[in-house]
This record gives sequence, C-alpha cells and structure tokens, in this order.
Amino acid sequence: MAKKKTAENTIEDKLNGLYNLQQIDSKIDKIRTLRGELPLEVQDLEDEIEGLETRLAKLNEENDELEQLISDRKNMIKDAKAAIKKYTEQQKNVRNNREFDSISKEIEFQELEIELSEKKINEAKANIEHKKEVIDAAKEKLAERQKDLDIKKKELDDISAETEKDEKKLIKESEKAKQAIEERLVTAYERLRNNSKNGLAVVSIVRDSCGGCFNQIPPQRQIDIQARKKIIVCEHCGRILVEPPEDVKDN
Repeated sequence: MAKKKTAENTIEDKLNGLYNLQQIDSKIDKIRTLRGELPLEVQDLEDEIEGLETRLAKLNEENDELEQLISDRKNMIKDAKAAIKKYTEQQKNVRNNREFDSISKEIEFQELEIELSEKKINEAKANIEHKKEVIDAAKEKLAERQKDLDIKKKELDDISAETEKDEKKLIKESEKAKQAIEERLVTAYERLRNNSKNGLAVVSIVRDSCGGCFNQIPPQRQIDIQARKKIIVCEHCGRILVEPPEDVKDN
C-alpha cells in the first residue's frame, strides 16, 4: 500500500506542478496581452521611419548631384564663350577661306555646347524642383510617423514600467516551476502552449467540458480526472486535464 500511495503522490505532484506552471504562465500572458500589439506597432513605425530617412538621404544625394551638374555645365558655358571670343579674334587674322571655315566650325561647335549645356541646366533645375516637392512630402510624412512613434513608445514605456517588474518575477517563477517537472512533461506542455491561441496547455473541467476546447467530457472520465491518479488529456484538443488542487478550490 505504501508504494501505491507514493506513486499516487508522485502523479499528484506532477499534476500540481503542471497546474501551477500554467497559472504562472497565464499571468505572464495576461501582462503581454496588456501590452497588446504595441511592440509590433513600434517596430513597424521604426522600420517605416528608417525607410523614409533612407529615401530622403537618397533624394538629397541626387539633388546634390544635379546641383553639381548645373555648376559643371555653367563652367562649360563660360569656357565655351571664352573659346568663341578667342576664335572670333582669330577670324580677323585668317589668311584664307579654309582657315576661316575651320574657325567657324569651332565657333559653331562651342555654340552647340552652350545650347546643350543650357538645356541640361534647365532639365536639372526642373528635376530639382520636382525632387524638392517629393522631399517636402517625405519630410512631412516622416514628421507624422515620428510623432506617431513617440506616442506609441510612450504608451509602451508606461505599460512596461507598470508590468516589467511583475513579468520578470513571474518568468523566474515559471523557470523554477519547470525545474520541478520532468523534462518530457515540460516539452509536451510547451508544445501545447505554442499550438494554442490562448496559451492554455493545462485546463480544468468547466461545466462538464474541457476548459480549453469546451468539448464535453464523459462522466467516467471526469471521475478519473478528479481522482488525480493519472495524467489525462482531452480527446479533442490534447490539453492536459487537471482537477485544481484543494487549496486552490478552497480559495
């Protein structure tokens, strides 16, 4: 009889351990639910802001390149005008028509260079104006997203400040509770929790039904669960069914 009693106590200890672990982890889940989607929202906003900042940096870089192009083209125009002036003076001292025609072609070439440069300058200026509009819109959007981020971060910080201490304490309790349960049961428990939307792996009977999936439990199976002499799982959802310890029921 003594051996049987020990075996029963061992099973009861396992059931109590699993029930206690679930209660602790459910409290952790409740804290994290309180934070809700805020961490993800903060991360999404940070990613969007980073993308906007990268885009702004690229647009500003492109504008700098266009400004440099304008400066280079203005210098080319200046050089071309100087060349035209020089060639025009040379035309006054030509000795024959061939020299005159040759210099005329050089002047014509420089005039074309001026025309092309002016066209490039006008295109660049138009491009800069367009990019400025895009930059202004991106800056406005960035400011809005930064404002949203500041609000969300404050909300998250406020909630975290209220719950962080409790969460850390509960996490330590959860780890300690797991150490008192054999590894195979912890593995099964964690698998059930990960596959469950509500994080429940260990549940009790509620109105003659599984507290996890709410499917009805046959009367004889309910008696076996209440006896706490073996680990029983729900036939429908696989959750571990446990009769709460006496001290919990009394409360």
